Amino acid sequence: MMRYQIQSPPKRTGSAQFIRAIILTSLLALAACGGGGGHGAFNNVIGGTTPPPPPSTPAAPANLSCDDSMKTAFKPDSATSVLLVRQFKAGEPLLLSGTATASTPKAGADTCVVKLLVGPGNPGPAGAPSTTAGIGIEVWLPNASAWNERIRVYGNGGFAGSDETNLAKLGNGGSGSPIPVKAAAVAKGFVISTSDDGHFGSGGAFLMNPDASINTVGWKDFSERAIHELAAKTKLLAKAFYGKPYRYAYWDGFSQGGRQGLKMAQVFPDEFDGILAGAPAVNWVQLLHALVYPQVVMQRDLGAPIVTSKLAAVTTSAIHACGGAALGFLIDPFSCHYDPAKDAAALCSGVTGNTGVVGSNSGASCVSLAEATAINKMWYGQTKDGSAPDPAIEIDSAPVLSNSHRVWFGQTRGANLAALAGPAPLSIGTDQLALTLQDPTYATPDFVNAVSNGQDKWKTLSYGELADSTAKGLLLQTQFSNINTDNPDLSAFKARKGKLIMYHGLADNLIMPNGSVNYYSRVVDGMGGLAAVQSFYRFYLIPALSHTGAFVGALNEPLPQPASGRDEMFTNLQNWVEKGVAPDRIDVSSPNAAVSLPLCVYPKKITYSGSGDATTAGSFTCN
Repeated sequence: MMRYQIQSPPKRTGSAQFIRAIILTSLLALAACGGGGGHGAFNNVIGGTTPPPPPSTPAAPANLSCDDSMKTAFKPDSATSVLLVRQFKAGEPLLLSGTATASTPKAGADTCVVKLLVGPGNPGPAGAPSTTAGIGIEVWLPNASAWNERIRVYGNGGFAGSDETNLAKLGNGGSGSPIPVKAAAVAKGFVISTSDDGHFGSGGAFLMNPDASINTVGWKDFSERAIHELAAKTKLLAKAFYGKPYRYAYWDGFSQGGRQGLKMAQVFPDEFDGILAGAPAVNWVQLLHALVYPQVVMQRDLGAPIVTSKLAAVTTSAIHACGGAALGFLIDPFSCHYDPAKDAAALCSGVTGNTGVVGSNSGASCVSLAEATAINKMWYGQTKDGSAPDPAIEIDSAPVLSNSHRVWFGQTRGANLAALAGPAPLSIGTDQLALTLQDPTYATPDFVNAVSNGQDKWKTLSYGELADSTAKGLLLQTQFSNINTDNPDLSAFKARKGKLIMYHGLADNLIMPNGSVNYYSRVVDGMGGLAAVQSFYRFYLIPALSHTGAFVGALNEPLPQPASGRDEMFTNLQNWVEKGVAPDRIDVSSPNAAVSLPLCVYPKKITYSGSGDATTAGSFTCN
């Protein structure tokens, strides 16, 4: 998870959550009073000489305790149960079992960890990936004296399936929220929570029933129900624990979590005051099938993957050719037209390029003309026939797909090609391919199903067949619970005064940043233009930022997040929500402060002013 990481009145939950909160408060008050009537209610009925007692003041609802009493005291509905309650003291190792080591994260503040299960799940044969008991939720609550009256809900990564229902292990949202990040946020006073997205275990096999049909229940939980329950139950538990409601609620997600944030804005606009959506996996079907495309290119054109050293060398050549040598990354990869097929230094010695260039590289990092052409196809993105134009004429830079042959965007020049074009495909892509085709054999062997396990049948796909699978996936959106999350109508979220910041790394090696550009452009087109949209929704493209959550090149560092003591993107969102300060230019720097760079609100671009040190933010403007 990477995270770069204003005055409105106290916010409210949706009507369903409000009703549940009232019911819970009433039950707690009844329990506090013993469930009976006032003891002096009839004292003056006979004789009339005893004065009536003063009107009794209803007892305040008893706050929940951080112990096993919560298992019976917190019952917001019949589908929800408390699995575990554990109090951690500040400095205590964050472990539910086992022995702590020097690297074990520690609680930054006194923290009450609560694990919840929200049914009904999906019944089925024991051991089948699609058989689930429900949605796992883990809530971390600081002490009442430390709570800042704010909730920060974290999204997931990948297909999620993390340890929120595991009684021996703390959850991490399926890599969406590492435990040190959660601990640091609690230490700042936030109630935080994560979900397993409705299942346990990595990979997408849980979305296929044992007969290889579509698990529509699983898709519903995965696409939207789990995050809605996560928001609702976190709010109810916080109110029951502290005896008062929250003031502000925030969503914070990256990758899958970024998609979830947009889903909240689209479908559940009343849940959050502020949403931080990083590298969102919108257009899920096109994106995940496009993750398989580099492998199909190499199978069809070369018969085998390109070795990693060659991919790395070509990426470095692209960075140097387009002005990024000093920084080690490209400030604007969308303007880079580098073509290895026309670069003598990239081509193997004696290989003639398509413009007559003869290769001069005799090392292990050189590429053949066929390899150079294949890399150009990967950069351009998936097409129906495997074609790609001359990079000098057209590159993958427009916010819309430029012609009818294009299916989806490709990686930017400067991103790590080996992430998708390495020796094996990214299994999240082949899993989705199997789910779309309702045939497990198209996945890698770790995809398990009663009909068959994965058999790498993706290798047999032609360009046209891969494109056809994408078209089929789009037709299945209803059964996939509209996982694409590409609805550009955010009018309800805007009307409730919500604020949304989206960001995407320009060196993202897994989720193509053009997808975010495409979605934002569609929102702008459909909601009255840029000024109207920027009043509630702003977007940043971040140079050097990869999908791993780290910067490449001279900015080399993990993305600022609570665990590092920095939280720029979230802080800007919080200031916008609570203080009305709309985010604008944000300057970032390397750990040693040797390199700094501004981040600009899209569609403004980072532009060198023409003078000054090119490694200093002050030498750049946003225009």
